[in-house]
Amino acid sequence: DLQGVGGERRPGIVHRLDRDTSGVILVARNDVAHSRLAVQFEQRTIQKEYFALVSGRPELDRDVVDRPIGVHPYQREKMAIRRDETSARSAQSYYEVIERFDGFAAVRVLPKTGRTHQIRVHLGHIGCPVLCDRHYGGRSQITRGEIRRDPQDDLVLLDRQALHARRVALRHPKTGQPMEIEAPLAPDIAAVLEELRRWRSA
Repeated sequence: DLQGVGGERRPGIVHRLDRDTSGVILVARNDVAHSRLAVQFEQRTIQKEYFALVSGRPELDRDVVDRPIGVHPYQREKMAIRRDETSARSAQSYYEVIERFDGFAAVRVLPKTGRTHQIRVHLGHIGCPVLCDRHYGGRSQITRGEIRRDPQDDLVLLDRQALHARRVALRHPKTGQPMEIEAPLAPDIAAVLEELRRWRSA
């Protein structure tokens, strides 16, 4: 029962995921629920947790990336760290390394703000872009052979960014009760993780 909230193309959608990011997304079933969930997002009381596979290994086991984000000065479809740009908006992302591999890492990310492409920009900023992120990582796919160091094996395991919205914690818009919604890892990311554990254990 939505009176046009979210528009015809995104009816009831409360928040966005980047294109090619998998995981939890919230959809309201009526206008009141949409409004109350939107307030929780505005007040930053909703906690979002992401899982990412990254190229490289973060220097620190955990840290907060606190860098403002704005539109890229030359590539309008991208965002970038813009320290001296007045239109840039503050952005903070907490990350924690879950597993380290030879040349890769699995990280948990809790964004404190919700800027466009925030996690992808922040992880790229610390030198560990999300794996297969065509905009911020310089590559769009990874094969099984690359992980196994077997040039004859060209099976593509992943051809989109290895970023997954794993969990959302919120209060039910009607009852106010705490809720947690989780989504298991998407099969393509899970397949890469399995290969990394088998062939690239640090």
